[in-house]
Amino acid sequence: MHGSDGDGGFQVFTREEWAALGRRSPNPPSQSDLGLAVAAGAAMASGEVADVYGPLCQILARPIAVRPIAVRPIAVRVGAAEVVQPLPERARRQPFVLGITGSVAGGKSTAARVLQALLRGGAGRPKVDVLATDNFLHPNRELQARGLMERKGFPESYDQGRLIAALAAIRAGEPEVRIPVYSHESYDIVAGEQVIRRPDIVVVEGLNALQAGTGGGGRHQVSFQDFFDFSLYLDAAEEDVALWFGERLLALRTNRPLRPGAFSQWLAGLSEAEARSIAESTWSGINLVNLRENVAPTRDLADVVLEKGRDHRVGRVLVRRTWPPGPDEAS
Repeated sequence: MHGSDGDGGFQVFTREEWAALGRRSPNPPSQSDLGLAVAAGAAMASGEVADVYGPLCQILARPIAVRPIAVRPIAVRVGAAEVVQPLPERARRQPFVLGITGSVAGGKSTAARVLQALLRGGAGRPKVDVLATDNFLHPNRELQARGLMERKGFPESYDQGRLIAALAAIRAGEPEVRIPVYSHESYDIVAGEQVIRRPDIVVVEGLNALQAGTGGGGRHQVSFQDFFDFSLYLDAAEEDVALWFGERLLALRTNRPLRPGAFSQWLAGLSEAEARSIAESTWSGINLVNLRENVAPTRDLADVVLEKGRDHRVGRVLVRRTWPPGPDEAS
């Protein structure tokens, strides 16, 4: 790959340079796969899929193909002693885990769906699941009991231990990993489970995807990024994300929710002026603070940064100079 030098160890590509990489690829996405990806990301312009996410999936193809064979410790007896050796349980590769983060309303969920659709079209038609870290938010009743409702989305509002355990189980190839379900219409954890059954690729998206967890404790603190093979940060100017957040809240107020809940019903009862006032205060008092304190500092940990303009179009792509990994790192 080529690109101009950038700050923080990144190569910088203009949108045109990045799209040209995709056009030069020997295995570009088929028109059928591009169509499925566009449908999956209905809020995303079709040009974004072909020019930005298609080339991204193409540089991911090799690291995905050469991911390690999954192994788990097995106790075997050698003479009178029992020795634990890492022997392959089955001839299958570890799932490739891809993390996406960025601000509230920055397009993480849409990007995850688009990548899921494109990656499913890769060699061997892999099984691709999407996991949202919002599913690991503490239920509202627990947040209220802890006085954390005004800190929802901050690191302490998540069940970080459970999220780390789920990521570890997925990487270990557990037959089933059961995940709670969060509803943006209800603004709370709801009944039901997402069951992840040995996917080939997992796309993990959320505010806290690149933040440090608390699973290890002390000097051995575990980061969610420890489980990722690749990470993506969606970057945009604060004033643009504030605008998108307000638009999203107003859309929730006027659109009929798939699963009506107390939050969506409450929103529907507000006037437009009241909803705008709520959006502005929530952004400035909660989401902007969280962005500056916890989300934006993880930008330079990402392997790739997509810089978006007010129209949601990606203008520049920043790629860490050590990505994609060489043969030794990838295998």
